[in-house]
Amino acid sequence: MQSSGQRTPGLRLTATTGAEISADTTLAAVPEPAHDPRAHGFLPERPPVRTMAGTWSRLTVLAGAAVAAPDRETACDLVARAARDGVLAALRQRVSRLSPRNADAAAMRVAVTVAACGWTGIDPVAPAARRTADAAFLDLWSAIAHRVDRQEVVGLSTLALLNWAPERKPRRHLPIDQLARTEALVPVVRWSPQGQPLGRLDRLMLATTRLEAHGVWLFRLAGTLAGCDPADASTGTALRRLTRVLHALRAQLQSEAAVLRAAPAPARECAVLAALAAQGVLEPPVLQAATAVLMGARRSGDGRPRQPLRHLPARDRAWLCVMDRQCAPVRTLAHRGGPDAAAYREALETLIALRRAYTGLVCCARARTGDR
Repeated sequence: MQSSGQRTPGLRLTATTGAEISADTTLAAVPEPAHDPRAHGFLPERPPVRTMAGTWSRLTVLAGAAVAAPDRETACDLVARAARDGVLAALRQRVSRLSPRNADAAAMRVAVTVAACGWTGIDPVAPAARRTADAAFLDLWSAIAHRVDRQEVVGLSTLALLNWAPERKPRRHLPIDQLARTEALVPVVRWSPQGQPLGRLDRLMLATTRLEAHGVWLFRLAGTLAGCDPADASTGTALRRLTRVLHALRAQLQSEAAVLRAAPAPARECAVLAALAAQGVLEPPVLQAATAVLMGARRSGDGRPRQPLRHLPARDRAWLCVMDRQCAPVRTLAHRGGPDAAAYREALETLIALRRAYTGLVCCARARTGDR
């Protein structure tokens, strides 16, 4: 596992060699089964890739060095050096050969590099972006975004769900959501220096990954509620079960908050979190799914129109839109009476409380120790 605790601003990233080109063949594209959110939520099908082979190992080195840099300027200099050494151009040429799993791994490493450099608000394909970020990195960034079918890769689903892997080699028969619930998880790219306790940024990302794993039943209940007749007795039963899941998720967040408050709060990590929060990319997919079911995917928790979920893969955005449309009949219970209507209102109130608890967790993570 690549440690980001090595503070090496002078790190040299050399161009590819012939041997490394041959090693890239291990990353050739292979077919993978279609992803179903009801199986594992928006977690990846398998644990995140810890080590990328051949030339792609340079991207892991760059991401680790960028997050370990003392400031944004140093991180940007590292990216510029990688461009001058031909590393970024070599990677750009190999994007189309990545398997879906390794494309996700590359997207995560690009996302943490973008966050470390302070480029979270940049559209990589916009002409104006080249006045701010390195041109060669922008080309790699946009190519990988296209490869993983995301308009934008810098979101919590990329930064968190693709960055936390089991510490021990997992048993193959265990599904990814159970691994994330029961096994100790370690970051592939670590924001906190190696050998020191995890800071607020790592802790928030870990809490999100665990929230997604524990919330897998929410995705399954969403599938049950999709297309349900509000008059059917099974609708009320599913809503009451959904409420229990939401209560459990809120209790989990409250336990995570206690750990997060005790974690170190380096100024750099707080600045990165503030930038991500300003871009609106810190909402966990499991909360997006619950919102699509009970509120509608086009509305936010406070009733305002939602921003396009550009940082999610197209397949996940499509699934949320389907849930919005197919769960619309269930939302008509808000204007009715009876036990099922009461079950819907209780589920909605519990979701609002869960969303507030998560917002509080993000605010806690962003706060410097002296600000609290």
